[in-house]
Amino acid sequence: MFIRVVPFQNGNPIPPKYTCEGSDISPAIEWGDLPEGTQSLVLIMDDPDAPVGTFTHWIIYDIPASMKSLPENVPLTPEWNACKQGRNDFRQVGYGGPCPPRGHGKHRYFFKLYALDIETLGLPASASRHDVESKMKGHVLAQAQYSGTYERR
Repeated sequence: MFIRVVPFQNGNPIPPKYTCEGSDISPAIEWGDLPEGTQSLVLIMDDPDAPVGTFTHWIIYDIPASMKSLPENVPLTPEWNACKQGRNDFRQVGYGGPCPPRGHGKHRYFFKLYALDIETLGLPASASRHDVESKMKGHVLAQAQYSGTYERR
């Protein structure tokens, strides 16, 4: 299983367009080689270098296994294209781009994709990361991750 964030190479800087200093829109993401039995996917983007501890930037779940990508600029709506989006740590639904405190140095951002053996988590849209991860327990077939960095100017 693999995941690729289209606008930048794994481990490289995230273009400002996808951050709070740019358009703050989600990047296009592709994946493939899902394990047999995959019925849905979950994507979680977070920053483990945040001063308050791991900061969640995006949660999108109940992604149908038939989907092979997410386009750039997924709308900030609780439900989109058969998928549901959760609340990030900005207390908003959908994607919130990198926005580390000025002078805090380079932060790492991880896009984690989970293949699940269930079609839906049975959660309403706008769920918390805690609720999503609780419902995923025992259903993860595989996980892939991709990372980028960002330092606020």
